[in-house]
Amino acid sequence: VQLVESGGGLVQAGGSLRLSCAASTSTFDDYTIGWFRQAPGKEREGVSCIVSTDNTTYYADSVKGRFTISRDSAKNIVYLQMNDLKPEDTAVYYCAGGIGSRVVWGQGTQVTVSS
Repeated sequence: VQLVESGGGLVQAGGSLRLSCAASTSTFDDYTIGWFRQAPGKEREGVSCIVSTDNTTYYADSVKGRFTISRDSAKNIVYLQMNDLKPEDTAVYYCAGGIGSRVVWGQGTQVTVSS
């Protein structure tokens, strides 16, 4: 499977972006999908994930109430809706898909939030 992120860009603080993670597999629903981000000089951190079995969602405290993860099974896409963006959300955002012991990463998409 391949994962391709899109939707990044430059936005002012308080604005919104919707990231997409598109998968090249018909068994996408079997994957738990996570969004991660890495800011310059910082370690990669988990932002949100959606579980394969029941679509339970999890969020980092820093994005709770602002970001929403969702899955469109018909399109094999997981979205990350990001509202009320802050300069500290600036990072390269990656999606990753996990099934069993296998993890697949996308190439990342840049999100830049100006103050």
